[in-house]
Amino acid sequence: MNIFQSLILGVIEGLTEFLPISSTAHLIISAKWLKIPDSTFLTSFLISIQLGAILSVAVLYAKKIIKTPSLIFKIAAAFIPTAIIGLALYKIVKNYLMESLPLIAGALIVGGIILIILEKYFSNKKTSAKGVIQQPNYTELNAISYRQAALIGIFQSLAIVPGVSRSAATIMGGLSLGISRKNIIEFSFLLAMPTMLAATVFDLYKTPPILNGQEIIVWGVGFITAFITAIIGIKFFLKFIQKNNFVPFGWYRIILGIILLAWLYI
Repeated sequence: MNIFQSLILGVIEGLTEFLPISSTAHLIISAKWLKIPDSTFLTSFLISIQLGAILSVAVLYAKKIIKTPSLIFKIAAAFIPTAIIGLALYKIVKNYLMESLPLIAGALIVGGIILIILEKYFSNKKTSAKGVIQQPNYTELNAISYRQAALIGIFQSLAIVPGVSRSAATIMGGLSLGISRKNIIEFSFLLAMPTMLAATVFDLYKTPPILNGQEIIVWGVGFITAFITAIIGIKFFLKFIQKNNFVPFGWYRIILGIILLAWLYI
């Protein structure tokens, strides 16, 4: 992998990590299209580059976490189920699922369909007679209960399947629990920190990479790029969802999945 390829993957990671469209799927597909050879370094790079996105959340939400320390315990309640399931299935995911493009395509399509159905069914938006979409009155993020947090963690564990999307899984789970869009999106951002950090540390522990000077530079470029673009992605997502719903992301997933299948079999 060269610096240019790292830069591209960093941009893709940052812009897609917090959107419900699966950053892992985008990274794996992009690596294939860029014709980057499969290697231990590439696999670890695709996982560890998420640290840049984690840092962006820490920077943007540090004050909110400090002001509401109970959020830390609720994030922990959500993280525990994901950690248990992730540890149990780690070998299967890394050795088999990460390389399956047909599985990724299927997960994108099915996830897109489910996202559209849930958005339609659990939508809190109401259209007035003039056709203006009215937003609900959002409650505080801290209003999410421990029970809801734990259930969100179970939903998030579905994202161990590449293509499902950690963000999509938590958002769909939150919507089904009656949590407002804004709250579940921000909770998903915060939950990403321990989840992605643990995934990266565990992967590096299991398969510690031996990096040469060039690979360190390549990783650094990807990390910094992911950090910068993740901030842009987070701000875009929060602004977008104020006037829109998740349906466009669902259709995007479906279209991308179909394109991937066509690329594989036609």
